[in-house]
Order: sequence, then C-alpha cells, then structure tokens
Amino acid sequence: MNFYEHTIIARQDTSPSQLKQLKEKYTNLVVENKGKVLKTEDWGLINLSYLIKKNRKGNYIHFKIEGSGKTINQLEKNEKIDKNLLRYLTVKVKKLDLNTNYFEKKSEELKDKTN
Repeated sequence: MNFYEHTIIARQDTSPSQLKQLKEKYTNLVVENKGKVLKTEDWGLINLSYLIKKNRKGNYIHFKIEGSGKTINQLEKNEKIDKNLLRYLTVKVKKLDLNTNYFEKKSEELKDKTN
C-alpha cells in the first residue's frame, strides 16, 4: 500500500452541508476501493491565485490516504465528473505526517496574538 496526499477544491458557493457530503462521498469511495482515509483536514475558504471557472475563492479539503493506484484512479475518475469541484491534486508520498495541521496553526497564532 502506498501513501497519498489528496486535495480537492470545491466551489466557493458550496454550503457546509454539501461540503460534509463531499467528504463522506470521497471517504466512502476510498474505503470501497480497498483504501483507508487516515486523516481529513478542512482548510476552509481560501483565495485562489487566478480565476477558475469564474470563482475567486475555493473550499479546500485535504485527505491523507493509504491505498493502491487503483483506489486513486477511481477517486479521480469520480472527481472529473463532479460539478461541485474546481480542481483536485494527488501527490504520492513516502511518509505521511499525521500530527501537523498547517492551516490550524495560523489561526491559533492569531488567537495568541489577540489575547
């Protein structure tokens, strides 16, 4: 089994309930294809570098996955036809860092500065 980091960008007008459904949908898809989602991170609404399908912002969801190439192929195949997604990216890694959450750190630092 290989390790992958997989990030999807959903449209900016996607509701929180739709985001939850997207997470569940793709987590179930990985499990059905003999993989495991080790961690899911919701990075929130972030500005895009350039317009993608007339969107200036996107909701980022990041998955840390253990699985085979077939698992990732099925995942990407379903994401290509999903109208709620703007982009997706899969990166194969040798080792997963499950402890560090880079986007939570910034919000915690901001809280510390305001207190």
